[in-house]
Amino acid sequence: MEEMAERRNEPVYVISIAARLVEMHPQTLRMYERLGLLKPARSGHNIRLYSDEDIERLRQIQRLTQVGVNLAGVEMVLDLIERMEQIRREVMDRMEARQRELEAEIERLQREARRE
Repeated sequence: MEEMAERRNEPVYVISIAARLVEMHPQTLRMYERLGLLKPARSGHNIRLYSDEDIERLRQIQRLTQVGVNLAGVEMVLDLIERMEQIRREVMDRMEARQRELEAEIERLQREARRE
């Protein structure tokens, strides 16, 4: 699962390819970066490199603007989505930790029962 997430974060597309993938002008991508809606990686020569995750974020921005959300609203929506995802990950981590605790307790009780 982590390996897949790492691949999604791997910066592989130069701006012209990223723009073509999302059918936007490269200048639009630069503007989104200036506004803080997007943070592509940079190569050693300061070339913007976009990941699959960046491409998906551009598509989210595109969907939101196409239904009439302005860029300030887009920023708020994307921030909320990120916060919800962070909360989801925290809840999942807690649930997995609790599951491990319960499994350990079940094992302990089963060992006790076998001794009796």
